[in-house]
Amino acid sequence: MKLLSTLLLLMSLGAAQAAPTAPAVRTEIQGLLQRLQDSGCEFNRNGSWYSGTEARSHLLKKLDYLESHDSAPRRSEDFIQQAASTSSMSGKPYLVRCAAAAPVQSKDWLTQELLKLRGGKT
Repeated sequence: MKLLSTLLLLMSLGAAQAAPTAPAVRTEIQGLLQRLQDSGCEFNRNGSWYSGTEARSHLLKKLDYLESHDSAPRRSEDFIQQAASTSSMSGKPYLVRCAAAAPVQSKDWLTQELLKLRGGKT
């Protein structure tokens, strides 16, 4: 019984140490992913194309994973680099394809959209 109590305490301490993304950064990331969802563009991961809605959902899960493993991004650029550029399973880069344009790496597309979101020039 004492061992079980100790294990539960250790598990709860581990969960308490997981650092969330700062609210301002999370808001910016959510805005960026909303742009992807609303863009009408498709998102490629591991050779398959997905809608912007599916891409947003997948990338939010990756953000949650980072937070739960005490690797929360400090900036939106960190999120793009850590979670939204390549598949953690295959290592292949994610792609974004908009209309008839050639696909581009998601890192480049998301970085450009982040600049727009912040009101910067592209």
